[in-house]
Amino acid sequence: MKLAGAKALVTGGSEGIGRGIAEALVGKGCDVVITGRHRETLEETAAAIGAGSIQGDVGVEADAVRTVADFVERHGRIDILVNNAGFGIFGPLVEMRLEDLEAVFRTNVYGAFLMAREAAKHFIRQGSGNLVNIASTSALKGGRGGTAYNSSKFALRGMTECWRDELRRHDVRVILVNPSEVQTAFFGKVGREQEGSEKKLRPQEIADAIVGVLEMDDRGFVPELSVFATNPF
Repeated sequence: MKLAGAKALVTGGSEGIGRGIAEALVGKGCDVVITGRHRETLEETAAAIGAGSIQGDVGVEADAVRTVADFVERHGRIDILVNNAGFGIFGPLVEMRLEDLEAVFRTNVYGAFLMAREAAKHFIRQGSGNLVNIASTSALKGGRGGTAYNSSKFALRGMTECWRDELRRHDVRVILVNPSEVQTAFFGKVGREQEGSEKKLRPQEIADAIVGVLEMDDRGFVPELSVFATNPF
């Protein structure tokens, strides 16, 4: 697709990978709107990168419905939805609380579903669209402490396969992106230390991969890709 002039909505776009994706799309000439729960951070980021903003929580159905409706009212259509909003809670199975599992799924799974559902209504009507779901390499392999986070990304991967099969007949491309470890604030928020490195991935690499697959001619698409650091050690 030609990105110049395309209308793109990026959830969780205030920081980290979401901000990197939004900034890259703005650089390609897209009209970009980012979403987030915290108004001040959202508006600061939007101003800094030249994007619009809509405050809301993707895991709240009314917010998701309103966000997509507001976006389409502003721009007349939606060409790209990047489902990036997500977070993690990690811990042993025997210590995992139901409310923690539900909170992770509320954003990572239900939020992605709600945003995809609302965008898909417009994609089908338009006969075109691009749905990009940001999962994780944690969606490919489970690990200790990953009951909530890994399982949510497995669920997102499964939903993506269903949506891909359903929407291809409407000329909608559904793409799953699995980043490996990326240097963002994610780890600090979950109480884990992340050692910085010139070799580890940055949001820029994930954004570059997404721009690359979106710019492919509309007759083809990449169903799924994983992005690893070449040599992070």
